[in-house]
Amino acid sequence: MTRNSIDIASRVSSGLSALLSSRVNNPDCEQPVTLISARRYFAGLLPADFKEAERLHHVDVSESLLDELDALIEEFGGTALAVDFVKANASESLTRVIESVVNDENRENPPTLAAIRDALLAGLGARLVGDGVLEEDEDDTLLSEIEALIDHSGADTLAEEFLRYE
Repeated sequence: MTRNSIDIASRVSSGLSALLSSRVNNPDCEQPVTLISARRYFAGLLPADFKEAERLHHVDVSESLLDELDALIEEFGGTALAVDFVKANASESLTRVIESVVNDENRENPPTLAAIRDALLAGLGARLVGDGVLEEDEDDTLLSEIEALIDHSGADTLAEEFLRYE
């Protein structure tokens, strides 16, 4: 199993990314999760009639998540690690922090991950707790989370790319 060096997660739909994330982060599943093992698992969740239709190709499933997963398997191989295809997103709390910086009228440029880290180091988390935007315990992990995103994507990446919308 080789790790893919390019940011292939950016090419994966949000639906497939969420499915893969649920599998990768499931403590009960066998690790490491590969694309082929994820595909087998997800195919097993489909109703029997859908699986039969897929097998016979009588139904156009070209837009399905399984087809997207099949294309990834064809391109990267079944042993590629599923975690490499999961998009990184900010937690709900970090999303609120990013949004507060994005919506700052005094800001001239869109904030990068480094700008969010700098804002947190300057006390933005505590200020948002004081304003009631964040709960007190939500402020505890923000710095480590932004550092992990920086490690994964680089300090100059636009922070807006990680906003979580639910």
